[in-house]
Amino acid sequence: MDHAYTRLTTGQLSIASGLVLVSAGASMALSLGIERGLLVAAVRMVVQLMAVGLILDWVFALDHPAAVALVLVAMTLIAGVSAGWRAGASYRGMIANGLIGVTLGSWGASAIALLVVVRVHPWYTPQFAIPLVGMILGNTMNGVSLGLDRLTSELVARRGQVESTLALGATRWEAALPIIRSSVRTGLIQTINTMAAAGIVTLPGMMTGQMLAGATPLDAVKYQMVIMFLMTFAIVAGSIVAAILAFRRLFTADHQLDLSRLVERKAGG
Repeated sequence: MDHAYTRLTTGQLSIASGLVLVSAGASMALSLGIERGLLVAAVRMVVQLMAVGLILDWVFALDHPAAVALVLVAMTLIAGVSAGWRAGASYRGMIANGLIGVTLGSWGASAIALLVVVRVHPWYTPQFAIPLVGMILGNTMNGVSLGLDRLTSELVARRGQVESTLALGATRWEAALPIIRSSVRTGLIQTINTMAAAGIVTLPGMMTGQMLAGATPLDAVKYQMVIMFLMTFAIVAGSIVAAILAFRRLFTADHQLDLSRLVERKAGG
């Protein structure tokens, strides 16, 4: 049975937003101290989402490949920079490494989604291209970010072990490989947990959105599975690329670990 899409009115949105005020009031009553942060985050979310909504309304109406490409490039730049900026320690070129990893992983998966799996024609159809690339980008960003953070922190924590391995004649690749593997696994943990719980504990976002838009549950499930498989590929590819680029920055050509290139970031900075 087909159901019409239900538009939310301002009044309905106000009811939902009122629950945030209730939550802030509960924080004040219990002296949790999170009411200010909660309200600021809510206001920022509203402003950001409204701005994005207005931009996407314009892009959808224009339906031109240049406009869609501009939005996708902007999203990719923001995701790539964020991935390289979130780690606790940084090195020169880390943001570039995060950007390259996110771009290659997410755009590769997105191309497969749009051209091979869903077969969108034309490829730049905004209602397909922007949401699909956006979901893949967001998860790839998180995976690459977690992977880079794990790689840098483990190199610091296991410095003695790595340098001993190098002193015994191992190449820089042999010494770094266990840590690279660990960083890629870390980047995938969240996606693996999501896949394991999908359909039993939670209804993932893509599936929920499809059903709210009127798709049958089975059709929504198919789209969700496609997205999860593509996100997994994007995270693996992006994390491997970013980890290898980081490895080349932190190990010298004469097979030495150079942690002097790492700079610890200040909290909140």
